[in-house]
Amino acid sequence: MDLFILSIVVLIYLLMIFYVGFVAWKRTKSSEDYMVAGRNTHPYIMALSYGATFISTAAIVGFGGTAGVYGMGLLWLTFLNILVGIFIAFVFFGKRTRKMGHNLSALTFPEFLSKRFNSRFIQYFSGLVIFLAMPLYAGVVLIGMARFVETTLGLNYNIALITMAVIVAVYVVFGGIRGVMYTDALQGTIMFFGMAFLLVSTYWLLGGVVHANELLSGMSAMVPAAASSTGSTGWTTMPTLGSPFWWTLVSTLILGVGIGVLSQPQLVVRFMTVKSNKELNRAVLIGGVFIALMTGTAFIVGALSNVYFMQHSGQLAVQAAGGNADKIIPLFISTAMPLWFAYLFMITLLSAAMSTLSAQFHVQGTALGRDIYETLSNKVGGSSVMVARAGIVVAVFIAVILGFILPANIIAVGTAMWFSLTAVAFLAMYVCALFWKRTTKEGAIAGLVVGTLYTAISYLFINQKAAAALGVSKALTGKVILITTMPWPTVDPLVIGVPLAFILTIVVSLLTKPPSKEILDKAFKDVG
Repeated sequence: MDLFILSIVVLIYLLMIFYVGFVAWKRTKSSEDYMVAGRNTHPYIMALSYGATFISTAAIVGFGGTAGVYGMGLLWLTFLNILVGIFIAFVFFGKRTRKMGHNLSALTFPEFLSKRFNSRFIQYFSGLVIFLAMPLYAGVVLIGMARFVETTLGLNYNIALITMAVIVAVYVVFGGIRGVMYTDALQGTIMFFGMAFLLVSTYWLLGGVVHANELLSGMSAMVPAAASSTGSTGWTTMPTLGSPFWWTLVSTLILGVGIGVLSQPQLVVRFMTVKSNKELNRAVLIGGVFIALMTGTAFIVGALSNVYFMQHSGQLAVQAAGGNADKIIPLFISTAMPLWFAYLFMITLLSAAMSTLSAQFHVQGTALGRDIYETLSNKVGGSSVMVARAGIVVAVFIAVILGFILPANIIAVGTAMWFSLTAVAFLAMYVCALFWKRTTKEGAIAGLVVGTLYTAISYLFINQKAAAALGVSKALTGKVILITTMPWPTVDPLVIGVPLAFILTIVVSLLTKPPSKEILDKAFKDVG
């Protein structure tokens, strides 16, 4: 490792980031600028900001490493990411969210829901869910980057963790959503070219697309006994239908993230930063291509790393990584790729981590300042922005602490947990807010509160991977999980929670007084 060259590369990158952040700071004059970028964002910036926020080190390092264990079945997540996370999100959800957000003068996702249903409780409860739960997601993103630096460059994990958190915090605190989106666009561009090179060079290293995939298919007999006994059939085929391996892959990793993307607060707010539907239409193609390359590359390379490690060390990828799937991608980069690419890929991961972290910290800060403090205190304007900035600092501190204490193999699990929680808590309320005028405040609150509580209980006491990682059930009851009958320990809360939240929202709405015509007329004006 040439520290001089590495330092130059990182310095140039950081200077670019700080310059873009400075430009954003100069253009941030009001709370609307800080929260939704003045509602006049260019479609290229919006699309890459959306994509770069969506794709983090959790996707590249965490899910890429998970693909080394679960195989190319994870490519179904890429399909869902494009279909649901880009096409459906932009065309059906984004346009209505943009217009209704403008009509209601909403600056955050919880505020959007609050004004749609005329409920302050929805705003501060949703803000509380975001501020308390999102640090887990931020923590695993930090872990993904720090693990890469530790494994590839041999630098101290703790130093990498703290340094990156501080850098991101600086330009988010001062630049707001403009700082986030401008730097996201730059970082997304870097990510695109870095991942494109990784995909091409991996197939070239393994003898071409067909040959590499055939080698991976031929390794099905090498599936570890523990994985085989729970339903794994290899790295190019889906697990046995209904097996524990299948339930984890499909319900948690694929559906959890593939559906949960629709209700991500840090992504929804981007729809409110553009001035017309034309910008959203133009952003669909850019976002679709970006997501396809980012996730597709991570999952393909993660699975194919088994071929490389078997050829060079006689071990499967997870074995070579010491049993920690979070280290598979960093180890593959450091051993299979030239040193100069390790530097380039570090910038790619820096971009992925910083773009997602910046959005996470911004959303947590605005949740505290706008959705909790302002709603409860009735104080508006500059004071809420100051509290939002303080909230960002607190969020950074919590994420760093979690980066120190969370266990191995947590990146993909932690990401899926956050996506599932938002899907169960927010999706029913969000869908009904956009498409069903009969939805009432009481119905929305029922789905929100019950969905949130059900998901929390499930992750703490029932879901095997989540409960084992969090350790709450073990500490309180002496048991890792309270329900051991299959398949419940491997079924994600989303599978039951989302239908439950929809049923409650609809039934309670039908049993309560319809919303006022005044609120509906304001929200749905010119929505179509």
